Amino acid sequence: MAFRKVLVANRGEIAVRIIKGCKQRGYATVAVYSEADREALHVQLADEAVCIGPARARDSYLSIAALLAAAQQTGAEAVHPGYGFLSERADFAQAVQDLGLTFIGPDPASIAAMGNKSAAKLRMIAAGVPCVPGYQGDEQSDEVLVAEALKIGLPVMVKAAAGGGGRGMRLVHEAAQLLPGIQSARTEAGNAFGSGQLLIEKAVLNARHVEIQVFGDRHGNVIHFGERDCSVQRRNQKVVEEAPSPAVDEALRERMGAAAVAAAKAVSYVGAGTVEFMLAADGAFYFLEMNTRLQVEHPVTEMVYGVDLVEWQLRIAQGKKLPMTQAEVSARRKGWAIEVRLCAEDPAKNFMPQIGTVQRWQIPQGEGMRVDHGLHEGQVLTPHYDSLLGKLIAHGDSREAAREKLIGMLDEAVLEGVVSNREFLMQVLAHPAFAGGDFSTGFIAQHFPPAPKPRAAPQSPLPLGEG
Repeated sequence: MAFRKVLVANRGEIAVRIIKGCKQRGYATVAVYSEADREALHVQLADEAVCIGPARARDSYLSIAALLAAAQQTGAEAVHPGYGFLSERADFAQAVQDLGLTFIGPDPASIAAMGNKSAAKLRMIAAGVPCVPGYQGDEQSDEVLVAEALKIGLPVMVKAAAGGGGRGMRLVHEAAQLLPGIQSARTEAGNAFGSGQLLIEKAVLNARHVEIQVFGDRHGNVIHFGERDCSVQRRNQKVVEEAPSPAVDEALRERMGAAAVAAAKAVSYVGAGTVEFMLAADGAFYFLEMNTRLQVEHPVTEMVYGVDLVEWQLRIAQGKKLPMTQAEVSARRKGWAIEVRLCAEDPAKNFMPQIGTVQRWQIPQGEGMRVDHGLHEGQVLTPHYDSLLGKLIAHGDSREAAREKLIGMLDEAVLEGVVSNREFLMQVLAHPAFAGGDFSTGFIAQHFPPAPKPRAAPQSPLPLGEG
């Protein structure tokens, strides 16, 4: 279980974050890269780097064989999956362990237990974790799903059982929308996740998306680091995250934290994970899913609690006990942190992903400021991967102090050569509803609706005699 060299099976800002975290603790690091990422920052920072294939992700970052070969070639004794790609694939974790290497994450059985939403929900019900009323059965015919949805009562959410990220998800308000919604969700889920299995849940409208960071060790201990509010989303993709949540008081934090710990214990969870909930306007909360990995938004928790979650992952992966008790962690909570996701996308063109060459990149620095990124000047951004460039995070004594600081950071940041969502993020942070802390997952749809498509001008008939 002891290791000294870590292979980071990822790219971009999370690979940079993990490599820096490992090097700070004295671990040797191995980067992997596709042919498109040959000059990437994570490659430059690592002690060693191995090319694992062509640009297409399925031939490189999603190739278990290529990643394991790179680990064997370099003598890496542990593998950190980051987030995305293979991070929540039980077969990858198992393959790593079968080679005698340490997987820096939960055990394959825990990943599998939480990987299917229907099965996970049944486990959570058994563990006493609050869940949204719904149907998560094996019978998947159109007729059964329609009948179950009507029994639950509209509106309902139709959701892919095997995936997330908003794919295979449909909100249905009317009975006439049920069958086409189910059929399109099943098709999208099959294409995205290789499984068309669906579940139906009662739609909790005007809810917030609040998640709890949990951590477990191999000695039976599980604790939580309070909540993050991730309600500001576009098409079920998070845009702004913050800790703590403006909607959670100490009593609610204790109840949600206890439910998250119960969820983690139900699957013998080891390492960093996140239990996601919907928080209704009346204060009731319901289990959504568990992400069995480090989250994109982990920096806000680190800044509020003054911890290094990657260092904790490395510690726990070596079989050590959690370094703090629940009381000790809770006592460290200080101030507020807000994070935005800087993406190469054009808000004026329905957030279409952008490519280009980074001609200039300058980031603000100062107390309570953090920028996690994988960029360097001269870098060519390709269409092969996610549009996320990095995260800007601000910490302050109060929510307003953090919000104002983050707006200033975005204003000072310079990114030339690539179109980004920087100005859109500033508009979101400056909006009165966000500033007041009174918003739900419908915030962007309500306050930043897509611009209507221009109507084509009617064609005038050609004058006689001209053609």
